[in-house]
Amino acid sequence: MTDAVHSIVRADQELFLWLNGLHTPWLDSVMNCITYKYTWIPLYILLIALTIRAEGWKKGGLIVIAVVLAVVAADKITSGLMKPYFLRLRPCHDPSIRIVMHHVTDCGGMYGFASSHASTSFALAIAWFSLLRRKVPQMGFLFLWAVVYAYSRVYVGVHYPLDILVGALVGLLVGYSFVQLYYIFLKRYYHS
Repeated sequence: MTDAVHSIVRADQELFLWLNGLHTPWLDSVMNCITYKYTWIPLYILLIALTIRAEGWKKGGLIVIAVVLAVVAADKITSGLMKPYFLRLRPCHDPSIRIVMHHVTDCGGMYGFASSHASTSFALAIAWFSLLRRKVPQMGFLFLWAVVYAYSRVYVGVHYPLDILVGALVGLLVGYSFVQLYYIFLKRYYHS
């Protein structure tokens, strides 16, 4: 590891320990709930309903498909490509960190770079916001949701901040790409 990379990793670990150390028993419960992926099923159902209401079944269905494909692609990039390539241990699996960190939940897989929670939530946020913002201007709340959801992964001890940052960037790029693909598809093949 080069000196520059070592310095970045060390700074990331120090920031993790500071953020992870900001805890209280009541917030542990809240963050455990926030980080649990099935907590958000009602939100996804609401987003699908808003999409169908705003765009109708046909076009709304295409938007939902585009968002789902963006989320799946973001997950495959982080979980299927990045984690096996970089092999960066999660903080809760890292022997140099796990003895001094605050554990809130199960650790998950061995590797955490980059965060799939961050990539999928930001892919969802940018795609749904971009595709519905004209008809449902309140969709901007999805970015706040994605930030809180991604941060919860640091709080509960399963990701470093850099895992979250890179995962979020992957999600934004993938989500934006699928928005562009959606518009290309709409222009070429969709006729109301």
